[in-house]
Amino acid sequence: MQDRARETRKALLESAAHLFFERGYAGTSINDISDHSGKTSGAIYFHYSSKEKLALAVAREQFATWPQLASPYAAPGIPPLEKLVVLSLSVARSLSEDVVARAGARLWAERRGIEAAVPTPFGAWTQAVTRLLAQARTRGELAAGVKPSAAAVTLVCAFFGLCTLTDDLPGGRTRGEQLDLWWLLTLKSIQAKPDPAGLLARARARIPVQP
Repeated sequence: MQDRARETRKALLESAAHLFFERGYAGTSINDISDHSGKTSGAIYFHYSSKEKLALAVAREQFATWPQLASPYAAPGIPPLEKLVVLSLSVARSLSEDVVARAGARLWAERRGIEAAVPTPFGAWTQAVTRLLAQARTRGELAAGVKPSAAAVTLVCAFFGLCTLTDDLPGGRTRGEQLDLWWLLTLKSIQAKPDPAGLLARARARIPVQP
C-alpha cells in the first residue's frame, strides 16, 4: 500500500474511532467521519466500502495491538500471577488512554446493532489466563481448590466488566484505582500464600511510566 493511501486509512480509522467512542455506532454517520477527518465520503467508501467495515477495522485494530501488551506474559523469570496482573494493568491503561481501544470496546458493547460480526478477544484472553494459572499451580503459588480453566473465565469476565462499568460506578475512582481494589480482593482468594499488596506493587513497578 502506498504511503498516501496508508495515511488516509489511518486518518479515517482514527476519526471514526473518536466518533464511535463519543457518539456510539448508531450516532455516527459517514458524513460525520468525513467532516471529522477532512476526507471525502468517496475516500471513505474507497477504503472501507461501508460504515460496518470501518467499525470492524476499528475493532480489529484494537485487538491487534493488545498482543503487544502481552510481552510480560512471555518474559522469563516473572511469576505467572505477577504476569497476569501486569497484563491486566496494561490492557486497562490501553482502555483508558487509547481512543481506538476505547472505541473498539464500545463497538463490542454495541455489537448487536452492527450488521457484522464484531471480533472478540475473550477466547484468547481466557486461554492465556488459563495457562498462567496452570503455571502458578505447578509452582505451588495457586490456592488449593482453584481450577485454572474455570477461574480464568471468571477473572476475564470480571476484569472486562470492571473496565466497562468503572466510569458509571459511584465513588469517582479511576479505572486504575478500581482495578487495584479488585486485585487486592481477588488475589486473597487465588494465591496459595496471600500477599496481594506486595504482588500488586511488584506488578505496577513493571509498567513503564508514560511520558
